[in-house]
Amino acid sequence: MVAAVVLAGVFVFPINAHAGRSCEAVKPTPALIMKGMQLAERTSTALDASGARVVVLARAGQNLEKYGLQYSHLGLAYKTDAGPWRVVHKLNHCGTAVAAVYRQGLGEFFLDDLWRYEAAWVVPTPAVQAQLLTALQAPPAAVLRLHSAPYNLVSYAWGQKYQQSNQWAIETLAGAMEPDTIRTRGQAQAWLQFKGYEPGTLKLGALTRLGGRISAANVAFDDHPNEKRFSDRIETVTVDSVFAWLPRAGLGAAPVRLKI
Repeated sequence: MVAAVVLAGVFVFPINAHAGRSCEAVKPTPALIMKGMQLAERTSTALDASGARVVVLARAGQNLEKYGLQYSHLGLAYKTDAGPWRVVHKLNHCGTAVAAVYRQGLGEFFLDDLWRYEAAWVVPTPAVQAQLLTALQAPPAAVLRLHSAPYNLVSYAWGQKYQQSNQWAIETLAGAMEPDTIRTRGQAQAWLQFKGYEPGTLKLGALTRLGGRISAANVAFDDHPNEKRFSDRIETVTVDSVFAWLPRAGLGAAPVRLKI
């Protein structure tokens, strides 16, 4: 069962990439591999039992507790007709300011060096699941319709200069819900605002912002409005804000958590 879960992944773009976790090189140990596979197996079993075909899935790849956040990275997971679950998500090319979209199995999704071996997901309403399933099973060009390669870990939620991983996920959700009218990221963001999405707000002082920009190519603050940036309010798309929004907007159920 574990092997089937792990081998289900197919890369859309074969690159060295990560999101929602540290980019430090960590040699995988047998123990870490087994924990990641065990989490993937238990998640697959729980998702099957839920009866869902699509979920918004999260992992805890980094310790973000000092920002009041539980999870670091979102993916859109769907159950294939053949049985295994696949996760479509955006990953940063480590050490660079660009990213690409992957289609992976649960094994790959949880096989990174996680901060906490815990999965969390929201089951969307049947109507949202139906729209997302069609969108996620579409050819790559359609899946990438709202993808923008320039990456910024803390990109402004309502900006379009960069696009971080969680931002791509909810903009893609918006595009799936209105495929005939949403053609651009701006239109997707307008839909999200109409549906009441509120981004997470990180309190980052000037020294923290300066250090991040100097030390990492994938961190920038120049897309944030000056009045917010200079008052230390960085508004970005966080997993926690998405999980709070989906039930509030009537788009999904309360989050479910699974920890090993």
